[in-house]
Amino acid sequence: MITQDEVEQLRASLKEADHIQSELDRRIFYLKTLYDVSKDIYSSIETDSILRNFLLMSMGNFGVMEAFVLLMDMPAKEITHFVPIGFDDTKFASLQKSGMKFLLNEAYQGLSANGPALRRLKMFPPSVEYVLPFSVEADCLGLLGMGPKMVGDPYNENDKELLDTLLNNLVVALKNARSFEEIKQLNKDLQDKNVQLGAALSQLSASMKKVEILESVKENLSKFVPVTVSRMIEKSPTGDIPESKRQDLSILFLDIEGYTKLCEKLGSSETSEIIEKHFSVFMDAIYTNNGDVNETAGDGLMVLFLNEDEKTNALEAVRTALSIREETVRICKECPVLYRPLDINMGINSGQALVGAAKFDTYSGSRWTYTARGILTNVAARIGAQASGGGIYLSRTTADRVKEHLSPSTRGKFKLKNVSEEIEIFEL
Repeated sequence: MITQDEVEQLRASLKEADHIQSELDRRIFYLKTLYDVSKDIYSSIETDSILRNFLLMSMGNFGVMEAFVLLMDMPAKEITHFVPIGFDDTKFASLQKSGMKFLLNEAYQGLSANGPALRRLKMFPPSVEYVLPFSVEADCLGLLGMGPKMVGDPYNENDKELLDTLLNNLVVALKNARSFEEIKQLNKDLQDKNVQLGAALSQLSASMKKVEILESVKENLSKFVPVTVSRMIEKSPTGDIPESKRQDLSILFLDIEGYTKLCEKLGSSETSEIIEKHFSVFMDAIYTNNGDVNETAGDGLMVLFLNEDEKTNALEAVRTALSIREETVRICKECPVLYRPLDINMGINSGQALVGAAKFDTYSGSRWTYTARGILTNVAARIGAQASGGGIYLSRTTADRVKEHLSPSTRGKFKLKNVSEEIEIFEL
C-alpha cells in the first residue's frame, strides 16, 4: 500500500516533470521562433525588408497587433529607417519623434548596448507597452516598440530573453545588409569613376590628337618661320605680338661668293642640291650656337644672336662663322663636282638695335616678320659685303667682345656705302 509520503513525492515529481516539459516546450518555441525569424530576415539584403520581416515574425509569435522598429544615424541625428505596423497613420510622426528623443537622451543611450526593456514610457503613445533599444554599429542605434499582447499577459523576463536573441540576429542581418549596401555603393562609385575615366580618356585622346596636329603644324612652320617668332606664337597663341624694343645683339650676314657663276657652270638643279647641302650644315651650326635665322635670300642668310649677355651673343656669332667655314671645307670633299670649297663670306656686327615683330600691310594681305632694324643691321650687311675669299669680318665692337677668346686682326678703316663715318674692320 502506497503511503502518504510516497504520494507527496509522486506529486512533486509530476509537478517537476510538468515544469520541465513546460520549459522544454518554451525552448522549442523559442528555437522555432528564432529559426522562423532568422530564415525571414536572412532571406533579404534590403534593410527595410529585413526590418519588416523581423517585425511581422515577432508580432506573430508574441500575438501583438501594433509594433514598430526604427534605425537612427547618431552623428547625423536623423532616422534612416522606420517601419510601423498596426498603427494609425496619424501616429507615425509621433512615433518617430518619440523614438528620436529616446535615442538622443543621454540617460537612455547607455542602455542600447545591453538593451534593457522599458515599459510604458510617457514619451510614447499608450499603445506602445514595451520598448527595447539595440545597437547596430557605433554610429547606428535602433529601437523596437511593441504593443500589448492580445491575450492580455504582460511581458516577462522570458519574453525579454527571446527578444534579445531575436535582436542579436537582427543586428547581424542588418550589418550584413550595411556591408552589402557599402559594397553596392562602392561598385556604383567604381562604375561612375569608370565612366568619368572613360570620358577623361576620350578627352585626353582628342587633346592628344590636337597636340599631334599642332606639333605637325609647328614642325612644318619651323621650316619657314624664325625660331624667335615660333616661340612668340607659343607664348601668345591668341596672336598678341609684343612691341619691338631696343636690345643688345650680334648680327651675322652670310653670302656665297660666285653664286651666279656657280649656277651657270653646274646648272640650277645641281647648284640647288649643293646649296641645300651647305645650308643644312650651316643651320646646325647656327642653332647649336643659339642663332636665329631671320632672313634668307637665295645664297645669303641674316642671323640674329639675342643672348642678353653682350659678350656671349658676340662669341656665339663668331663661333657660328668659324664652324661654317670648317664645315664648308669638309663638304667640299663630299661633292666631286666642286674642285675647291665654296667661298662663304661673313660679316658680324654687335650692339644695340630695335628688335621685334614688324607688320607689312599690302593689297594682298598682311605679313609679319621678326627682325632687327637700324644702323647696326646696315653696318653688319656692309661689313659682310666687304669680305671676299671666304673671309669672316668683324666690327670693332664684335672684335672687342671676343678678344679674350680669339685674336682678330685689323684690316683698317673702310668707307661703307650709306654709312657716314669710316668703320674699322677686323678679320678672323
